[in-house]
Amino acid sequence: MATRCTLERLPRCIKLIRDVSQMSPKKVLRKNIRCLQFRFLTTMPPGNNASGNILDRQREELRHSEQTQAEAPPRETSGTTKSAEDILFDLSAAEDGKVHVGRFLAALKESGVRPTDVRLSELHKNIRTIFDQQEHENVVTSVENVKLDRDQFKSVIADNIVLISRAFLRQFVIPEFEEFCSRIEKIYNKCKGIHLGKVASYIPQLERMSPDYWGVSLCTIDGQRFSVGDTKIPFTMQSCSKPLTYAIALNELGSEVVHRYVGQEPSGRMFNELVLDFNKRPHNPMVNAGAIIVCSLLMELIEKEMSLAEKFDYVNAYFKRLSGNEYIGFNNAVFLSERENADRNNALAYYMRENKCFPEKINLRDCLDFYFQCCSMEADCESMSVMASTLANGGICPITGDQVLKPDAVRDVLSLMHSCGMYDYSGQFAFSVGLPAKSGVCGGMLVVIPNVMGLCLWSPPLDALSNSVRGIEFCRELVNIFNFHRYDNLKHAPNKLDPRRHKYEPKGLSIATLLFAAASGDITAMRRYLLSGLDMSLSDYDNRTALHVSAAEGHLECVQFLLRHCNISPEPKDRWNRTPLDDATQFGHQPVAEFLQEFIAKQKMEQQNQGVAADDNEEPASA
Repeated sequence: MATRCTLERLPRCIKLIRDVSQMSPKKVLRKNIRCLQFRFLTTMPPGNNASGNILDRQREELRHSEQTQAEAPPRETSGTTKSAEDILFDLSAAEDGKVHVGRFLAALKESGVRPTDVRLSELHKNIRTIFDQQEHENVVTSVENVKLDRDQFKSVIADNIVLISRAFLRQFVIPEFEEFCSRIEKIYNKCKGIHLGKVASYIPQLERMSPDYWGVSLCTIDGQRFSVGDTKIPFTMQSCSKPLTYAIALNELGSEVVHRYVGQEPSGRMFNELVLDFNKRPHNPMVNAGAIIVCSLLMELIEKEMSLAEKFDYVNAYFKRLSGNEYIGFNNAVFLSERENADRNNALAYYMRENKCFPEKINLRDCLDFYFQCCSMEADCESMSVMASTLANGGICPITGDQVLKPDAVRDVLSLMHSCGMYDYSGQFAFSVGLPAKSGVCGGMLVVIPNVMGLCLWSPPLDALSNSVRGIEFCRELVNIFNFHRYDNLKHAPNKLDPRRHKYEPKGLSIATLLFAAASGDITAMRRYLLSGLDMSLSDYDNRTALHVSAAEGHLECVQFLLRHCNISPEPKDRWNRTPLDDATQFGHQPVAEFLQEFIAKQKMEQQNQGVAADDNEEPASA
């Protein structure tokens, strides 16, 4: 059922479009954007993530509303139905009646969607086509200066209308993304001043890394991106590759097969110690012994006919898919250094072969080389954050939409990252931070906030347990400010922020439900709100409270309840300096007016008596 504008609302709609066309991109995003939501929700396909679930519920509510309206008597209407593209154009058009591409992309970027996002490739291709035409006519000199009329704008965004609409409606997992990023940047700057720790020195290539490098990148499950610091400098993954190779093994072989060869328990020992569990298996895939076994499974049980070079390409392709086809490289110098300084890993491999930990007919030298190759793969903060976000999104890459890993495999990976991912600091990290994470001697940290986002933190200086000093401190600050700890209570954590919630929605909904209950005289609902801890003195944008509404409607029982049980002021003043008593008197509700007068008089008398008693108590003391 289409929405229509009544004759009475048409002048207001025209004024709204004229006002919005004069706004900055930032204001355009926030001004009356709800008018777009109805049309968009009735046409958007169901989602497959948290935001999609919300849209599904809202879609059902809209269908119910449409059915109710269909049963009602027909109303006299005027005007034509507007599509989502038309509404977006009206909200984005400038004074000249055209959409300026630079401003439109800037408004889109504020939601966290980068201009380089591959999901907007059709948008940029269409803009480029129009730019080439206008450049040929000497109209514009850059893409940002392109101006689009209504038909051009609709054709440009048609292929990406779902993503663009969600961005403008703030329907991503972090709705207030700019505010969230500003807080992340403050944490980054605070940690930048830390100059503790030492760069890993067991191979020359790691030792040469500057201790001043410090980068943070994040990617949400909706593809919102933010980076600050040295996020484009490549570094080898080292142990950060262990959860990824483990994920590939789980995805291809299943948990039952993989865990015949490797356990799931924290070792309580150093990550490279010569020790096995009581079943004569490595304790978990996050220690060196377990990661070597996982590499042997990738070599011997998956695509057996592949050569060592082909198997390297196979894993590299997996890593590329996990990172949304962003930067994944290989550092041959680090690989050769790892192989030259591999006494401990060689000892581990021979010790495990003695205890029959490997699959049959394994070539030990090839297996170790393959393990060193996986550790020597390169990434940067940008690509690693997408990998972490893929894990946060149940194995679906948020940038490409590719289902890289099965949800069960991701669940097992995150479980072991939570309990075993931070070397000998794993227990303390799980206790104080409460997030799945994996660190490496390169200074990198892969941090996953399930169903929200993934982060990559990189700073080469390490503490005594081989974890990044700045990375650890960043995580502590993160969970101190936001309720990201896995065991934070999302409802009763007043001192922490929840960036997943809309900035004004919770309070707005609370006020709306309270005032509607007061207007309808629903005393049962008001009792329920009081028991839930709602502030019964909340007011709307005109400073009208539930007491104002109850008095104006003549609901004596509600007025009595609010004053006797809710401990609120009997004389709040609204925008027009009117009190509930004024409303009750004006609308002829005499019983309510009399009760208010008696209550106010009684309260003033009690205050006077308390003042006299206080004076009497002070006289002996002064004497």
